[in-house]
Amino acid sequence: MSEERGERRGPGRVREVTSLANPLIKDIRALAMKKYRDQTRSFIAEGLKLVVDALDAGWTIRTLVFAKSALGNVAVERAAARTVAAGGTVLEVNEKILAAITRRDNPQMVVGVFEQRFRQLADVRPSAGEVWVALDRVRDPGNLGTIMRTVDAVGASGVMLVGDCTDPFSMETVRATMGSVFSVPLARCDAEAFTRWRAKLDARLVGTHLKGSVDYRTVDYAKGPVILLMGNEQQGLPEPLARACDTLVRIPQAGRADSLNLAVATGVMLYEIRRHALPLDGRGEA
Repeated sequence: MSEERGERRGPGRVREVTSLANPLIKDIRALAMKKYRDQTRSFIAEGLKLVVDALDAGWTIRTLVFAKSALGNVAVERAAARTVAAGGTVLEVNEKILAAITRRDNPQMVVGVFEQRFRQLADVRPSAGEVWVALDRVRDPGNLGTIMRTVDAVGASGVMLVGDCTDPFSMETVRATMGSVFSVPLARCDAEAFTRWRAKLDARLVGTHLKGSVDYRTVDYAKGPVILLMGNEQQGLPEPLARACDTLVRIPQAGRADSLNLAVATGVMLYEIRRHALPLDGRGEA
């Protein structure tokens, strides 16, 4: 079949593509670059479950790519039909093309291209019982993805990216979220905008700091909404942001390490805050 020809397969129209030189495939592969993700406001998510979860959550899908070996899979055909109904494009490809898109030797049989989502800073108004995580210049995609997954797990409200942070929609970050990229609201701003926004809120800003004088376990987090501010992996919180905090806490350590990994420290803090403000409800466990 010519790669430029489409044919009816099941519930939706599917275009078979067999060449890496196809313009549609070139555009999708370009999403590995942040510049192109920013230009198109798109990103890649891998796996049928993630694609279905995103569709269920109302995310806008632009392209669904699936492996030729998945033909006849009812769940894949349903996802294809939903993509077509939403105005998206469906591509049937070989494993070589999927491997090139995902940069994996053993790629998932389904890949979705979705529209990015960010909340406006002015629209983030934490209310009593809510917890937001603010990350200052987080640089590691694995850390960011793990933090987003943890935010989702504890039932926190979202993540704010402050300053020059790694891209939450890179393939590495999206993989590390394990699907939580579709559940965790994101906002972004520079440090000055964050400080101005925070000054208008009736919320407690809690920062972790190596020089923090308060043990994180002694704070009452149940008083109003909490914004947990975590610093850069290497440098921690800069002084202007540290001064903006209502409370600077430390996580005591008994060993020789002088600090915790950012994602681990954020997880420790979130579960302590949840113990006060977001009681366990028995819906899941680690």
